[in-house]
Amino acid sequence: MRTLRFHEYGAALDVLRLEDAEPPTPGPGQIRVNVEACGLNPADWALCDGLFAGGLPRGVGLEVSGIVDALGDGVTGVAVGDPVLGPAPFTGPTAGASGQALLDVWFARAQGLDAVQAAALPMAVETAYRGIDTLGVRGNQTVLVHGAGTTVGYAATQIAIERGARVIATAGETYADALRAIGADVTAYGDGMAERVTELAGGLVDLALDAAPPSNALPALVATVETPKHVLTLSDFATAREVGVRFSGPGGEGVIRPEVIGEYAKLAAEGRFSVPVARTFPLDDWRAAVELSQSGRARGKLVLLIG
Repeated sequence: MRTLRFHEYGAALDVLRLEDAEPPTPGPGQIRVNVEACGLNPADWALCDGLFAGGLPRGVGLEVSGIVDALGDGVTGVAVGDPVLGPAPFTGPTAGASGQALLDVWFARAQGLDAVQAAALPMAVETAYRGIDTLGVRGNQTVLVHGAGTTVGYAATQIAIERGARVIATAGETYADALRAIGADVTAYGDGMAERVTELAGGLVDLALDAAPPSNALPALVATVETPKHVLTLSDFATAREVGVRFSGPGGEGVIRPEVIGEYAKLAAEGRFSVPVARTFPLDDWRAAVELSQSGRARGKLVLLIG
């Protein structure tokens, strides 16, 4: 099979190689899938840089949608030929950006959810849900979602609205109309953001979630709430410690609940939830996908087409 992986640590464009490899063998409790689509994330490039360093070579591609090809010992409730989605393990010599991939956790892909849409869900759903849940968002609150045009922010906006909260979203023009269509009030980020948010809210907001890439926005978010502890960031961990903001990520708060991926995959199949997909790329064009991802101008999920 073909796989995208690296044999040394460094910049993704320098160390990644598309090469042939032996298909992985599912261990106890695992399944193997013929990968149809693989979602890409900034975390993939962080792995290349040495995040969670371990044995080499290592694969990339943390989100998989495909067809079950083989079952490990003890696996029940799924059969060869079933369409599934899930997060791919990233500690082995291959991962999701491969002809075949192993899954430790998986969920049925219901009719109505295509492979590309499914591959866009796992990381965005889990991260967004963890952020909203850790903040304690509930009905009758006004919640600021900063970076609502990112895949995680777009998912978090929908999850907060589903809980009955009013959402004020900061986003660029690309997804402003779509965010309004799902029920959010939208304003631009950048200078004057805090003033625009509090004007829309009629005062301070109850909670604020930072779903944007690190951008020195946390002081402005703190200005929109009563106390810094009402702000949680999913990305800017260093600044969070400096300004007293909560964070969810390595060493931070929050419980990883992979089961929510399956719950929101069902909603997505019913047309009641989505993560925006910006572009798809054939596996052979992986370099263009990496370049666009690292440019910060993807404006949605990037997905590799494998099978």
